[in-house]
Amino acid sequence: MADPLTQLLADRDWLMADGATGTNLFNMGLPSDEPPEFWNTEHPDRIRKLHQDAVDAGADLFLTNSFGGNASRLKLRNAAARVTELNRVAAEIGREVADRAGRRVVVAGSMGPTGEIMAPMGGLSHDSAVEMFHEQAEALKAGGADVLWLETISSEEEYRAAAEAIDLTGMPWCGMMSFDTAGRTLMGLTPAQLASLVERLTNSPLAYGANCGVGASDLLRAVQALTATGNERPLIAKGNAGIPRMEHGHLHYDGTPELMAKYAVLARDLGVRIIGGCCGTTPDHLRAMREALETRPRGPRPTPETIAAQLDGSGPDRDGAL
Repeated sequence: MADPLTQLLADRDWLMADGATGTNLFNMGLPSDEPPEFWNTEHPDRIRKLHQDAVDAGADLFLTNSFGGNASRLKLRNAAARVTELNRVAAEIGREVADRAGRRVVVAGSMGPTGEIMAPMGGLSHDSAVEMFHEQAEALKAGGADVLWLETISSEEEYRAAAEAIDLTGMPWCGMMSFDTAGRTLMGLTPAQLASLVERLTNSPLAYGANCGVGASDLLRAVQALTATGNERPLIAKGNAGIPRMEHGHLHYDGTPELMAKYAVLARDLGVRIIGGCCGTTPDHLRAMREALETRPRGPRPTPETIAAQLDGSGPDRDGAL
C-alpha cells in the first residue's frame, strides 16, 4: 500500500506544508540558546500546539520538531546520547496530532544538516554521516513518521549520505537544498545539479526542491531553475516569510500574510506540488496561503519578472506596505 504522501500527491494538484518551527517556538518562549528538540520532552504541550496550529491553518503536511536532532548537533549541548529519545518523541507527538485531525495529514520526520563539513573538504567521513543520519531516521520511523524530510542541505556529499541512511530504514523521503541569492547552496551547488543528483540516487526522493534561503522571491527563482531542467519529479517550495533583518536584537521577517499568499499562488502556478513556509512563517501566513491556493484561479507559468513584481516590492523598505 502506498504511503500517505504518495496517496495525497496522486489525489491532489497541490498540498500545503507547514510553516516555521523555530520562529513559532521562539514566540512561545524558547530561549535562543536552547535546542528546540529539548522541548519534545520538557514542553510536549507546546510542540503539540505548534503542529495543531499548522493543521488548523490548513496544512496537509507538517514537520516534526527534530531538525537539529542528529548526534553532531546535539553533542554541542552534551545530548548526543538522546538522539533516539528526542526524535522518537518528536514523531510520536506529531503522530498524535495527525491522527486526530479528522483528515489525512502527513507527519514528515525533519532531518537537517549535521553542521559539519564532509570529507574531502572537512573532517566528517561519509560513513560517520550515514551513521548519524541513520540513527535519527530510525528513531523518527519508530515514533510514527510517515515520511522522512531532509532539508537545508548544501553539499552533494551530505545529501548522498542522508539518502543512503534513509534507504537503510526503507522509508519514503523528500529532500531539499537551500539556495542563496546567487542561486547556489553554501557549498556551491546549483538547482540543476540538485535535479541531476536526485535522479542518480538508487533511492530517489518522492519529491525534492528548495527551502529556507533568503526570501520567497529568491526561493521561487531556484524553483524556476529546477523546472528548467525538465525533471518531472514533484517539486517542493518552502520559502521564508520575506527577508530577515535585525530589529532590537531580534531577527524579524518582513513578509506579510498577503506576500506569502502571493508566493504560494506563484509556486502553484510554477508547478510546485508541495507548498509551505520556512523561517518567519506563522499560522496567520499559512491561513492566507491556504485561502489563496483554494480561491485564486490558476494562472500562466510566472516569469522571473512576474515574481519580482509581486514579491520583491512587498517589503516595508520598498513600498511602505508594512
